[in-house]
Amino acid sequence: QVQLVESGGGLVQAGNSLRLSCAASGLTFSIYQMGWFRQGPGKERQFVATIRRSNSTYYSDSVKGRFTISRDNAKNMVYLQMNSLKSEDTAVYYCAATTRLGITASQSEYDYWGQGTQVTVSS
Repeated sequence: QVQLVESGGGLVQAGNSLRLSCAASGLTFSIYQMGWFRQGPGKERQFVATIRRSNSTYYSDSVKGRFTISRDNAKNMVYLQMNSLKSEDTAVYYCAATTRLGITASQSEYDYWGQGTQVTVSS
């Protein structure tokens, strides 16, 4: 049974940093591309970042230069370091996994999802 469990969310002031973690189990983690998505209040879920099994990364324009995605295959973990947070970053953040090889920013192409962790940025 595949499980993705996010942690690290919380309340933070604008301009500060937060690191999200996602623990994966029940899958051969190293072969999966791992992504982060978010859903803000009243908004649709949107792509944030992804990291391929080769460790190449891809970001949405809204977070490029502020967020960094990384992975630790030995620990079956993926991280999202979020710096210079803005109020518009407020959302529930989801971790997701896909076996697709190319850069995948479409949520429909992800096979597994976590339950999400809330990030609230106060201005």
